[in-house]
This record gives sequence, C-alpha cells and structure tokens, in this order.
Amino acid sequence: MDFGDNSMTSTQPDKQIDARGQQCPMPLLMAKRGLRELEPGMVLELLATDPGSARDLQSLQRLGGHKVETEVSETGIYRHTITKA
Repeated sequence: MDFGDNSMTSTQPDKQIDARGQQCPMPLLMAKRGLRELEPGMVLELLATDPGSARDLQSLQRLGGHKVETEVSETGIYRHTITKA
C-alpha cells in the first residue's frame, strides 16, 4: 500500500478500521461505529476499496462536522483520515 511521500497524517491514528472489500454503505457504517469510541479531536483511519466511500464520508463531514481527508493509493485503496468533531 503506497500513499507516496506526502502522506497527510504523520502521526498514528487513535483507531484504525480496515473496510477493504466492503461495499456501500458498510465503510460509512464502520466509520460511524468507530467514531463513537473516540473523544473529540481523536483521529480515525479507515481503509476502503469502495470508491463511493469518499462521497459517503464527505457527507459525514458535512452532517457531523468531522474533518475528513481522503487520499488514494496507486492500487485503489482509499485512506480516509477522520478527526472527530
């Protein structure tokens, strides 16, 4: 999994979830479940292969106020970094 040299997060996330192979809406539901366990300001990293996960997590940002950053590896893996509001 290569996200290049300019990775968004230089620190380890507080929680990681592997949603690779899951289809919509599972990555979003897994992210919501994971965020429940975190305090505001903590970071969740979600790995997914579903391209729709980027759109779904943008709605999580809009509706929940969380900060969501997404980057895609050359192999099609989406790394979503979510900072809980």
